[in-house]
Amino acid sequence: MKKPSMLSPRTLSRRDLLAASGQGFGLLALGSLLQSESLHAKASAEGRAPMRAPRAKRVVQLFMAGAASHIDLFDYKPALIKHHGEASDFGEPVEAFQNGLGPWKKPVWDFKPYGGSGKMLSEAVAPLGACVDDMAFVHNLVGKTGVHSQGTLLQATGFNLPGFPGMGSWVSYGLGSLSENLPSFVVLPDHRGFASNGPKNWDAAFLPSQHAGTIIYPGAEVPIADLYPHKSGTYVSARSEVAGQDLLSRLNRQHAALHGGDPRLDSRIRSYELAAKMQLAAPEALDISGEPTRIKEMYGIQEHRKVWPTEINPAEEADCMGRKCLTARRLLERGVRFVQIWSGNDNGFPRRNWDSHEDVERDHGPLAWGMAKAVSALILDLKQRGLLEDTLILWTTEFGRMPSTQGGSGRDHNPYCFTNWLCGGGIQGGVTYGESDQWGYKPLDRDHPTQVYDIHATMLHLLGIDHERLTVRHNGIDRRLTDVHGHVIKEILG
Repeated sequence: MKKPSMLSPRTLSRRDLLAASGQGFGLLALGSLLQSESLHAKASAEGRAPMRAPRAKRVVQLFMAGAASHIDLFDYKPALIKHHGEASDFGEPVEAFQNGLGPWKKPVWDFKPYGGSGKMLSEAVAPLGACVDDMAFVHNLVGKTGVHSQGTLLQATGFNLPGFPGMGSWVSYGLGSLSENLPSFVVLPDHRGFASNGPKNWDAAFLPSQHAGTIIYPGAEVPIADLYPHKSGTYVSARSEVAGQDLLSRLNRQHAALHGGDPRLDSRIRSYELAAKMQLAAPEALDISGEPTRIKEMYGIQEHRKVWPTEINPAEEADCMGRKCLTARRLLERGVRFVQIWSGNDNGFPRRNWDSHEDVERDHGPLAWGMAKAVSALILDLKQRGLLEDTLILWTTEFGRMPSTQGGSGRDHNPYCFTNWLCGGGIQGGVTYGESDQWGYKPLDRDHPTQVYDIHATMLHLLGIDHERLTVRHNGIDRRLTDVHGHVIKEILG
């Protein structure tokens, strides 16, 4: 049989025509893919400098997994105290995630003013009172869903669906690393496990893989997977280790030279090289034993950790969160660009996260106090070292909780309104932007809420990046962290 390419159009069978056409389409697709990847690599190389003078060089994202209650922590609502126990009336039909439309429920803890700004804070987060004049609160943030996995992805990646890069990945991609020996994006998960979506929250997705978050567990025997040689590898000497890495590097480079236009190979090589450098740099960065006792105490770290009771304990939360926050400060000092700290995981009962359907006081109390103790220490520590002025801190959660009661002691999901706050790195301290209504149910001005895209756009702006210009062509679309939305919140800029 003749090859399809040798046949005249009149003698082509349907099968031959499809085969010949398929080869042509395949070559066109391959050419387009290679061109796309080449442009991708070029964009990555060009995206390593701010587009304007930055106010911040690095970011800490604090994520409260499970949905922290804004009205019990930061958004003071006297109307809930006045009408506590009365039948709730939202003035419209409400779609609740569970059965959370009981009577109005007052804040679990008392509020009082702090700082020169007089910001009202709950007793549960009282340690943050020392920092309120450096913080800007956004009380009219809205979400898109009351589902944890989707709400978490929206805050972490800018999209409700998986498959998109995390915030830290975009920052790493856009600005590059400040250190040759440590990752640009580090993730410190909750010590009990991952939140909803797990690593999808910090995956690089369609960005080069070296921009994915590197997971670190401060205080663990092995804080980074495969950081140290296996115990059985006693035959590995320092000399043979260097020789082996050198050989691996040469083989990788030779392989990459034979496959030009494929940025995945370069990403893998960079990841391997960084892993080798981390074996020297990471142990020192993660070792907090040399920190002064007063610093450890400020962060809530116990010098000699006792065996905590099975019930969740405020001191345990402060200790674990304190280790993460102190480690974050040490990483920031050594050039890590973006640190993501998680509080709360997706499993366990009684709840070890912020998803307080049954009992807000039981669940939120220890988590909130431990978080506030450690985070206030981080802010004050960065400030005394001159690092807060160019370090942006963002506190977030996937959505808020309802002003009505669920089962008497709990609160249901509230994607219609919740709180974020920002601090340092070009933020005007002691201000509040946006109001919720008298119940904390929805924004007071429902026509002009703040969206997560606005928070992301503001973060990138402070890093010197135009959120509309930091894009990557993927599947025929110019993708960006803020999708097709987002406005810089100028009112909270210093």
